[in-house]
Amino acid sequence: MILDHQITNISSRPTINASVTPRGSLEILSQLEVEKLKKVGENGLYALFRQCALAILNTGSDSDNAKTIMEAYPDFEIEIIQQDRGIRLNLINAPANAFVDGYMITSSREMLFSAMRDIVYSEAERLRKQSDLSKGVGITDYVFHLLRNANIFKSGEHPNMVVCWGGHSISDEEYKYTKNVGHALGLRGLDICTGCGPGAMKGPMKGATIAHAKQKISDSRFLGLTEPGIIAAEAPNPIVNELVILPDIEKRLESFVRVAHGIIIFPGGAGTAEELLYLLGILLDPENKDNPFPLVLTGPKDAEPYFQQLHEFINDTLGFEAQQKYKIVIDDPEEVARTMAQGTKEILKFRRKVNDAFYFNWNLKIREDFQKPFEPTHDNMSQLELSKDLPTHVLAANLRRIFSGIVSGNVKESGIRAIEEFGPYKIDGEKEIMQPLDKLLKAFVTQHRMKLPGSKYEPCYQLVD
Repeated sequence: MILDHQITNISSRPTINASVTPRGSLEILSQLEVEKLKKVGENGLYALFRQCALAILNTGSDSDNAKTIMEAYPDFEIEIIQQDRGIRLNLINAPANAFVDGYMITSSREMLFSAMRDIVYSEAERLRKQSDLSKGVGITDYVFHLLRNANIFKSGEHPNMVVCWGGHSISDEEYKYTKNVGHALGLRGLDICTGCGPGAMKGPMKGATIAHAKQKISDSRFLGLTEPGIIAAEAPNPIVNELVILPDIEKRLESFVRVAHGIIIFPGGAGTAEELLYLLGILLDPENKDNPFPLVLTGPKDAEPYFQQLHEFINDTLGFEAQQKYKIVIDDPEEVARTMAQGTKEILKFRRKVNDAFYFNWNLKIREDFQKPFEPTHDNMSQLELSKDLPTHVLAANLRRIFSGIVSGNVKESGIRAIEEFGPYKIDGEKEIMQPLDKLLKAFVTQHRMKLPGSKYEPCYQLVD
């Protein structure tokens, strides 16, 4: 689509200034890709893209000499604009013969963006072998590529993706409640993303399916994000219609947070605690203080003690400020859905203000402590520092790793084998941290939140006295 145009004449060759956007091919680029396309010089792609674009815009010309074409349009430039609804190209002094009445010929436009697609893809393939995943920006870009390759981004759609976290081992009443919340979300046109397994990961999707049918929503999205160590223990439920398998738990968690327009946490066990601590650590980062992120903890009336224990644990370890980052709603699916619906409106307003994408939360700062893969070996688990002297977001990162190790020892093949060979993980730390941790873990065991009901649980951890 041409947003504006102006015909001029340089060296007897008519030129045009125009603004164009792609159709369904390459609306979405990462920030690094855009910078690469803009960059002039050895490590940039601008010269290559400009050359290809100028050749395409000269389709049908008599010349077959690239040098002649380049010299004929020395003032041809391309401005690459990343905006909340995708990519826009501002063409300056472009060959006018690629336009009719100010509008670019369709085939020329398709070839122009095909060139961009192929140049970007080739560069991405090269970088995939060389990219430095030890740096946060590289990790985030890698996560973006994984999700885009899975085709989960929908350019132009207003924020409506609600992530639901919760346990695979929950009671029938809790499961019914997750369905009711999903139904309330679906009636408001919200899509659902979960860890794709059973229990609290399935219920919201099932409820939203019925609600979407009532609202005649035909393009429902039920996104499941998992990773190789989890998927064998928590196979995708049949409602998932988009599935992405991330390389590790850290990429999976970042994917949840980057695509979410709000997160709901249902009752769960160690994995749910890990997810909550991960998100709280990010939201407690001073750089994220102005970034809106609706977060609701909810369950039926019988789950109130569970959330009270979790709330007290957060207070005892991370403090009052962390408690202010979420809202607890008991036995009220409609209120949960209203909170999420209102939250997506606030996110829409904020992202427009900061010119951030609707489909991927680039603006959220995620530090490398939360991004780098943590291998829950016995040595690594025993060396984690648990002290109130740590900055709050760093302590949250280490607590998240504790629960990640417990999840590994509970359900992942590698973790289970390690426990069988070396015994339980040894976890040590300050008394002020260890006591609330011990209390919470004992509650999880008592409430059968570590394993599916009927399974005897042998702790994979031991808290050092």
